[in-house]
Amino acid sequence: MLENIQATTDTGFTGIKKFHKNSELPKKKSKKNPLTKEDKARNRSISSERAINEHVIGFVKRFKILAERYRNRRRRYALRFNLLAGLCNFHTEI
Repeated sequence: MLENIQATTDTGFTGIKKFHKNSELPKKKSKKNPLTKEDKARNRSISSERAINEHVIGFVKRFKILAERYRNRRRRYALRFNLLAGLCNFHTEI
């Protein structure tokens, strides 16, 4: 089941290839091995895909439900989070 899922991560998750074979990481440059134009284009496409997810996470964090400790009743956490997710989906469709 997990073989079908593709994970697109940033360079902070360098060890994910050990656990998830179908993951896509941007290539890092070093002093000895600078990036080629193809590597830069590939990194740019990976980061543009990830930017959408990062914006959605930031949108949900604005409501402080993920950014801070949730201090209300636990039974209503799922309901409120689903409402915020629906609001986020509505906002991104417009």
